[in-house]
Amino acid sequence: MKNFILIILTICIFTLQAYAMTETDAKKFFDNYVNKANTYSKDLETLYAPNAVIIRQVIKPNGELVNVYTNSQVYLKQLKISESVAKARNYKNYYSNISVTKVSNGYKISAIRQPSGDKDKLKVYQIIKQQPNGKIQIVEEMMQTRQQVFLQYAK
Repeated sequence: MKNFILIILTICIFTLQAYAMTETDAKKFFDNYVNKANTYSKDLETLYAPNAVIIRQVIKPNGELVNVYTNSQVYLKQLKISESVAKARNYKNYYSNISVTKVSNGYKISAIRQPSGDKDKLKVYQIIKQQPNGKIQIVEEMMQTRQQVFLQYAK
């Protein structure tokens, strides 16, 4: 009986590992995110966990960094408001130096972001996690910006 239970547990562990997210899955997720964001896809919001932490790291003119925190619900509302202006300007983000690192709760994807029409190279990272239903979602995101308007939300 002990051997039977041990065999069942071993099969379950290997089955769960077979469905676990890999570094390749994380990179594909990020590529999908970039595509959806740059094409203003309506289902971009499905890539964010409902309780995701969103950080905008504002670079002040004097170089000081200020972190402004919000959640995915507020961020996605703001995104919809600014979407029409961004579309009209054909605004896109270009990413370089993309790296994927395993972290305790998923994968951290770090990159350098360059907004279209801008010479700035800004840091960005996302932490993505495979949810219990198997879906991969962003649970934390940090993007640097020089947009001082975000400072009004700083606490």
